[in-house]
Amino acid sequence: MKKCLPLLLFLYASQVYAQKYEPEKIKPKAVKLYDLAIEKMRDQAFEEAIPILQKTIAADTNYVDAILSLAGVYGQLKKHDSSVIHYEWAKRKDTLYFQQYHLPYSINLAGCGRLQEALDAVNYFLTVPKISERSVLAGNFRKRCFQFAVNYAKTHTDTSYVFAPMNLGDSVNSEKSEYYPSVTIDDSLLVFTKRGEGHREDFMESKLLPNKQYGKATLINGDINIETSKGALTVSADGEWLIFAGDFGRIKGFGNFDLYISYYTPNGWSEPENLGPNINTEFWESSPSLSPDKRVLYFSSNRNGGVGGKDLYMSIRQPNGKFGEAINMGDSINTVGDELAPYIHADNQTLYFTSDGLQGYGGTDLFVMHKQPDGQWGKPENLGYPINTIDDEGSFAVSADGSTAYYASDRTDSRGGLDLYKFTLRNDIRPFKTLYVKGKVFDKKTNRGLPSTVELIDNTTNKALMKIQTDEVGEYFITLPLGKDYTFTVNRKGYLFYTEQYELKNKEADSVYKKDIPLSPVELNASVVMKNIQFETNAFKLLPVSLIELDKLLQVLMENPSLKVEISGHTDNVGKPEDNIKLSTNRAKAVVDYLSSKGIALNRLTYKGYGSSKPIADNSTEKGRAKNRRTEFMIVGL
Repeated sequence: MKKCLPLLLFLYASQVYAQKYEPEKIKPKAVKLYDLAIEKMRDQAFEEAIPILQKTIAADTNYVDAILSLAGVYGQLKKHDSSVIHYEWAKRKDTLYFQQYHLPYSINLAGCGRLQEALDAVNYFLTVPKISERSVLAGNFRKRCFQFAVNYAKTHTDTSYVFAPMNLGDSVNSEKSEYYPSVTIDDSLLVFTKRGEGHREDFMESKLLPNKQYGKATLINGDINIETSKGALTVSADGEWLIFAGDFGRIKGFGNFDLYISYYTPNGWSEPENLGPNINTEFWESSPSLSPDKRVLYFSSNRNGGVGGKDLYMSIRQPNGKFGEAINMGDSINTVGDELAPYIHADNQTLYFTSDGLQGYGGTDLFVMHKQPDGQWGKPENLGYPINTIDDEGSFAVSADGSTAYYASDRTDSRGGLDLYKFTLRNDIRPFKTLYVKGKVFDKKTNRGLPSTVELIDNTTNKALMKIQTDEVGEYFITLPLGKDYTFTVNRKGYLFYTEQYELKNKEADSVYKKDIPLSPVELNASVVMKNIQFETNAFKLLPVSLIELDKLLQVLMENPSLKVEISGHTDNVGKPEDNIKLSTNRAKAVVDYLSSKGIALNRLTYKGYGSSKPIADNSTEKGRAKNRRTEFMIVGL
């Protein structure tokens, strides 16, 4: 957004220095031109009105109404700097006549980012005698917005941040409107909606080129574009699913716009499937966003029973692969207004959305909220100026690295209507940085891919942060938000579980990791090293993080009620052998005690301490000694 030119006079210039406006003395030629301009404005032809108004003012520079109208036209076109210049020109002509115009003047000052001046102007407007009740309401609304903006600026003082949106260019944008951007986890694919002829909307895709620019956008291939009446869409992090809003009539849908899903195939995107009555109603459902693990779907709906007009909802995918009953996200997020365009980031902990009910700058603003340690969402935070303005902000997406945002806007360099832009996010409103792990789960004996459950658990809370199902050949893709330590677990019935700990609390963001995971069938003498069973130093009291892995062993024992296991404890070679035997025995017994406390019969459990007698690594290094300090279990009976 351009900066406005400096004020030519103080905001409240004394009436002594102003001339008195005398409309009856305006030249007839100017009045005739002004009537032509008024016709253009009534037809919303604002661009055509500008040269006529300019000629009007040239014909009589004292025509204050023409100057005010030109200021208003510039405001309609979001050329706020030109609008302010002309409002101030009119004010110098007649300060008293201008009193009623302090409201639109304040709005355009705010459009320029001159927020304190905007607040001063609207405060003055509210002192003007005999303004209508409607004007008072409008003035008080703007006062609240401008006061919020001024207060926000006082608490967000990072002057180094530069908001410089970059148009994605002719490869992506056209003379039609483009909106609802969504990107895959590696930014390799950008999908969006493009306005067609009449009511038609098409889904487009653009692939990232080696030069880091998006290539020529093309229609998304497959049956997904057959229907004409479509809307918002989201692509899954792995690029395998598209979920979108469509109005396909009562035969295919439940009512107004419904949510549909399409799957990627070698022949293009599959025929859309309605997501069913847990998601869709006879009312409006749209603006979907899918969590990176494909487990939670966020969307907006105006169905009955909500907090306001359009509310945000969420639905959790069930073990059968279907999305469960939609849940309203509650009045800490939803308002009496409209909440729209949720976007869940790849970290699975940061959600962006728009609202016109939460306090903002005047239109629909963008907000962000983060998931708290207890799994609940924190308080929504306004993204602030200049990302939010006095106008409506809409569809929004953020790259996996958390630094680049994509949004739709009709800025001055638009190719036509709404264009897609990218810009750098301010540090304090970025999501958590992430790493990405992909790989394949397979049978250790046959190398056959295994569809399995892959779970990411926060070691601090022992709660699942993400839970995904691999595809039919066992392949998976999961994000690991930085700043915490995690346990990565893989489960499949009939197999022993797999666990791996990721200590990311002090790591920097990096590229994609590859991790192929072999699973051992449940069979006699099969064993697993439990890498995350931890005890107090030189003691046998289990630390809380151990429960993550122990609960997986508990699950195996409950799924296989005849299974018998031996728990073995091992140490490094530091200390006396007899002390190590005692310590390892007590640690193995602590595991058995835990399993017994959860209902596993003691006749299914044995334990033994081996001390340092069975090393699996070199005890001459700390890394090796750490590997030797371990707890294992082995199947000793079926």
